[in-house]
Amino acid sequence: MTDHTPGYSGEQPEEPKPQADGPVAGTGDTPPAGVPQQPYQQPQQMHAQAAQQPQHAAQPPHATQQLPHAQPWPSGGYTAAAPVPQQRNRFVGLAAGAAALALVAGLVGGGIGGYVGYQLGGDKGAVTSLDQPRPARSASTAPVGSVQQVAQKVLPSVVQLQLVTARGGGEGSGIVISSDGYILTNNHVVEGGQNGRLTALFHDNRSAPVRIVGTDPKSDLAVVKADITGLTAADLGRSDDLPVGAPVVAIGSPFGLSGTVTSGIISAKDRPVRAGGESGSQDTVLNALQTDAAINPGNSGGPLVDMDGNVVGINSAIYSPGSSQERAGSVGLGFAIPIDQAKRISTELKDTGSATQTTLGVVITNSQQQQQQSGAQVRDVTPGGPAEQAGIRSGDVITRIGDRAVVDTDSLIAAVRSHAPGDRLPITVTGPGGDRTVDATLAGQKG
Repeated sequence: MTDHTPGYSGEQPEEPKPQADGPVAGTGDTPPAGVPQQPYQQPQQMHAQAAQQPQHAAQPPHATQQLPHAQPWPSGGYTAAAPVPQQRNRFVGLAAGAAALALVAGLVGGGIGGYVGYQLGGDKGAVTSLDQPRPARSASTAPVGSVQQVAQKVLPSVVQLQLVTARGGGEGSGIVISSDGYILTNNHVVEGGQNGRLTALFHDNRSAPVRIVGTDPKSDLAVVKADITGLTAADLGRSDDLPVGAPVVAIGSPFGLSGTVTSGIISAKDRPVRAGGESGSQDTVLNALQTDAAINPGNSGGPLVDMDGNVVGINSAIYSPGSSQERAGSVGLGFAIPIDQAKRISTELKDTGSATQTTLGVVITNSQQQQQQSGAQVRDVTPGGPAEQAGIRSGDVITRIGDRAVVDTDSLIAAVRSHAPGDRLPITVTGPGGDRTVDATLAGQKG
């Protein structure tokens, strides 16, 4: 499988093939008074593969309090007595010695008796965890809106896809979109499947061979079909009104571990991501959702869902900062195709085997005054296309499309592809006469 990477970087989250990286476009408590302070060393911070996590201050172990010393009997305060005959003193001394000897003997005898009794009888009142009976099975249900509830709902609709070809193999994920075996996934997960063996492993442990129905490399989407029935189709949500910071859950088969659930938030929206990294062409630019939910090789094609269990994105790419992508993992920068775009394209792929791409009808390059002005410069316009009909000319610099600022060519492509053919949008351009705004109706073009 071909790993896809984000526009400024990255590696595609499905398992196997190494590719070149593309850069991205990732106190101790004070002991109580009176207790001797024991010196300790703060543990060294440990590095995670993705990013360093803040280290909480190490708590020193609680000092062991010393028992108070036995206090001597009070002395002094007595008045000197008259001298006593020596024989009387000897009698008193012998009596006191006998009493002390009896006391010591009693203590020793009591200690031996207690020890023997303990050894023979044990502590009959002790409570042992190992002797306690197992509790009853939990009958509690998952809290509404919890990750647990989302996982219970979505897991039956997630598929592990396994591809074997003459050049090797790989694994990815997919989403059941119909009970009779249609599955939505990434194009790069099934790329090469026409010349290999593609198998789907379902949540109920059934497996079935899979055939490719349609692929669209430009959107990195594909629809495949397994000859199987009785599947649970996923519920598709919407991504246009998904707020930044919203909690989400990612499900897939990272490194072949099927049914893996991770959680996070929507970190950003409308993120231009070039599939294949810097080596990818403008044809592969995605208008992606960014998330910090852990996405790893093998998650590609799996769902990103909201806390109602509705699919809001198709996991597609991760950012990989290292020089080797073979075993790169999550650094908290994952990217998913918004479900609004994925639903439209997958419907076409399922029904016709091909998809229509939204286009403005321009050939663009980064603005020649990039240091002073951001935007996408129009190098040429398609005759009769939406741009020409709107009055956009060669040499104009497009700085805004709809409500989105255009900073470079990738951001323009991502903005156009976030819409459907037929949408009419205001476009702001800068030309010889200054800034102006025109209206353009986007067109569709078969991939």
